[in-house]
Amino acid sequence: MSYLDDILKARRDTRHFTTDEVPDEVIEKALQAGHWAPSVGLTDATRYFIIRSPEVKTAVKNLFLDYNKKAEELTDNPEQKERYKSLKLEAIEEAPIGLIIGYDRSVLNHFTIGTVGSNEAVKFSSVCAAQNIWLSLTEQGYGMGWVSILNYYHFKKILDLPENIEPLGYFCIGKPATNYDNQPMLQQLNWKQKSEAPDCTEIKKVTKIPVPDFDLKSKTKVELKTDFSILLQEKIDAKTKPVGALGTLETLAFQMATVFESLNPKIINPNIVVFAADHGIANHGVSAYPQDVTRQMVGNFLEGGAAINVFCNQNNIQLSIVDAGVNYDFPTNINLIDAKIAKGTQSFLHVPAMCETELQLCFEKGKSIVTAIAATSSNCIGFGEMGIGNTSAASVLMSLLTHLPIEECIGKGTGVENEKLLKKQNILKSAIENYSGQAELKQQLAYFGGFEIIQIAGGMLAAYEKKMLILVDGFICSVAFLIASKINPEIKNNAVFCHCSAEKAHQKLLDYLGAKPVLNLDLRLGEGTGCAIAFPILKSAEAFLNEMASFESAGVSRK
Repeated sequence: MSYLDDILKARRDTRHFTTDEVPDEVIEKALQAGHWAPSVGLTDATRYFIIRSPEVKTAVKNLFLDYNKKAEELTDNPEQKERYKSLKLEAIEEAPIGLIIGYDRSVLNHFTIGTVGSNEAVKFSSVCAAQNIWLSLTEQGYGMGWVSILNYYHFKKILDLPENIEPLGYFCIGKPATNYDNQPMLQQLNWKQKSEAPDCTEIKKVTKIPVPDFDLKSKTKVELKTDFSILLQEKIDAKTKPVGALGTLETLAFQMATVFESLNPKIINPNIVVFAADHGIANHGVSAYPQDVTRQMVGNFLEGGAAINVFCNQNNIQLSIVDAGVNYDFPTNINLIDAKIAKGTQSFLHVPAMCETELQLCFEKGKSIVTAIAATSSNCIGFGEMGIGNTSAASVLMSLLTHLPIEECIGKGTGVENEKLLKKQNILKSAIENYSGQAELKQQLAYFGGFEIIQIAGGMLAAYEKKMLILVDGFICSVAFLIASKINPEIKNNAVFCHCSAEKAHQKLLDYLGAKPVLNLDLRLGEGTGCAIAFPILKSAEAFLNEMASFESAGVSRK
């Protein structure tokens, strides 16, 4: 066995340190080893921050302990919970030196070879740097421990890290107090055993990827005045009220009955579907929040803690959560619909967000999800979304499809204002100027689309085919509806626009669509919350049509 093999085998995730100081030359040598690591496209995007301050270490430890408690509660097995408590999962205050290894995502503002295939390529380079540092410290007789059980958003805030720096975690560095019997700590404490050999499989053949053929050709709009609509209007006008006195409720009742093809319409098994995905354009600082918030919010949805959970529970609406392309590998044993196309789109500042095959897959997956929901006898479906950066994608698509200037299609999104809003506008303007593709729907959607936006559009088209009432949420879902309406204009017959968002471009889009929203509450949260809040109004429309007396049945004279 070579000396290198000995170092590789001896490398451990150190969790317990002596009080010995770490000489500067040890750190300098380790960081140089990190600098020698592979760097995609020679971006040199890895950044390091040294921490020796007890005050800073304590702040990081408190943040860790908060999240460590949540990690402990994830298991219901009492024995495993006690074993977890016995693990020393941090030595933040104990280790002489703290190190933050991160990457600078601002390098992606300029096209870099090697980053086209994956938005995570720059991050992977920083991971290589972390491993080199680990091996260098091991060779010098020191150790390092990786602390990743943190809220990264708060982690960046308390350390005042630059907005464009994304940390891999907090690393503890010092002299190891134990060699763990030359075993990983988790193995030594019987948490889990490491396999003896690497898992390697030889691939001997190429699998052909089936290309779905979702019809993106626009359908001709046909309007028919039927005997049914005449009977329905007579029923509404015959209720004990002046004609039109219930205003929008009458419009909703007429629409609902028409969609369900029943003079006594009844909403059955309503479902709101939240599609979540990440966007490459988020790497350019167009949002007030880091990309990881998408993943965190999906977890919040699954745990029942988000606004959409509250409003769905309030109104007895089924809630479905879809991973359309979140930059995270979720466990397989959770109540999450897996429709992942990839771990986020590419940044459309330089390259297409997705290829045309991925575009077609989005339409197909959206259709299959809604078709499965319709099979549960559901006849009313709302659409919501979650994805850091998706207002940017929606703004560009709105501009291209409505021919409105991009300046009129941009808003705060998650809350960007002033200089950041101007920066967002300039980035999106540059993206459109960089686009040299065809002015055809398919090419535009592939270049600027988001996985969740296109899946919603596909789902809306399927909902129309299944004769479902379609509840449209705010700005992003309205852009998805805009896409669907370009393919099938008749879809508007089934659509209820639940509210007008505080996102400034939404009213312009509603005007373009000729849509009248049910509510105007200055909402701009997304998640389908507008659909859930407007739902009781739909139930009121249903109730008056089915239960309110007519002039004849009540013996009340008409005017």
